[in-house]
Amino acid sequence: MGRLFGTDGVRGVANRDLTPELAFRLGRAGASLLTAEGRKPRIIVGRDTRISGDLLECALISGILSTGVDVIRAGVVSTPGVAYLTRAWQADAGVMISASHNPVEDNGIKFFGGDGFKLLDEAEEEVERRLEEADALPRPVGGDVGRVTDKASEAREAYVQFLISTVRHRLDGLRLVIDCANGAASAIAPEVFRRLGADVTVLHAEPNGININVKCGSTHPDVVRDAVLRTGADVGLAFDGDADRVIAVDATGEIVDGDFIMAICAKALKEQGRLRGDTVVATVMSNLGFVKAMQKLGIQVERTSVGDRYVMEAMREGGFSLGGEQSGHIIFLDHTTTGDGMLTGLQLLDIVAGSGQSLADLRTIMQRYPQILENVRVRDKWAWRNNARILAALRDAEGMLGDSGRVLVRESGTEPLVRVMAEGPDEAVLRKCVAHIVETVRQELGAS
Repeated sequence: MGRLFGTDGVRGVANRDLTPELAFRLGRAGASLLTAEGRKPRIIVGRDTRISGDLLECALISGILSTGVDVIRAGVVSTPGVAYLTRAWQADAGVMISASHNPVEDNGIKFFGGDGFKLLDEAEEEVERRLEEADALPRPVGGDVGRVTDKASEAREAYVQFLISTVRHRLDGLRLVIDCANGAASAIAPEVFRRLGADVTVLHAEPNGININVKCGSTHPDVVRDAVLRTGADVGLAFDGDADRVIAVDATGEIVDGDFIMAICAKALKEQGRLRGDTVVATVMSNLGFVKAMQKLGIQVERTSVGDRYVMEAMREGGFSLGGEQSGHIIFLDHTTTGDGMLTGLQLLDIVAGSGQSLADLRTIMQRYPQILENVRVRDKWAWRNNARILAALRDAEGMLGDSGRVLVRESGTEPLVRVMAEGPDEAVLRKCVAHIVETVRQELGAS
């Protein structure tokens, strides 16, 4: 069996790649690994709004119950909601059924340990190993079979109360537009922001099982931008399907992505003495403008590979409190154990309310440098690292940009692609650099 777990759990087309049979076996394998003896073990299971959630939830829960482990069904809740509830309710583990911002036909299964953190590679590998022997795992009978407790309403309320507890200021008078992507935020985000006093206009909070992420949410920020401009709102927030990321929009219609959000929050946390190590963790894809803005504030930026698991790993190793990605997947480690779109939106609005400044004013903390990105389909996505012509083209581009910009070549984590990115103040120079490298990659490694 090839590695089943990717960078964010097990993903695939529901009922074709990610089948109910596989979900059942994952439930058995995960339950056998993540539960401890000494008391009746419990696992929390949540899901987003996509139609295949019913199918996979039933199968996954059946697998868990068959090992003698109880299940608390949290219903439709965000991915970070499952992480929080796992800790708060002292469960042995948590499982989220979601494919995040992916289209409706996809789905995924993601495990959290009892501490609320996503599983490390070693634990995922052990789950995969146990999949091979899932049929041989214990099957208790009689009163030792697991049982389900439905706590969907209690789960939502507990999570809402937690989110509200993380801010210092009310949002009275703030006009807000939120796009819930017809996903997990639909029944939670409007309640949270309204309880804090905001005047909330809600978009795409009527999930029907098949409209999750469809031309809405964080992957389509133009939708919330148009609504902000149309209604004269102060801020817009767009979540993705499982609400672990957010993209903001200011009153002028400017997009405030994860880099801007991290910059604003880092400055505020440093001023409050809460930015541990005066460091922010970001990926190699964060804009050069973000790095330069942080340098001016005396804040270090630690770079990681693309993926929130790498950001989290660096944060835990360094003891840092803030990190994230340009995509809006931001981690506030003093509050929670994973990226949380609604929590991030609250932290951002808390700064707006406490500073007396508009988001449009706050976003001037950094200037986004032009960034050009092209993908090249190749035969071997790793071969560029040892190809003399490609490495020479990369050095040529770095020479053209000098200290004013940067160029990045990396392989895709999921597809046979080489990604070429350059950023700097002069877009014409960037396009020339990228074109030179892309053409060399095509000549050397291009797929036929």
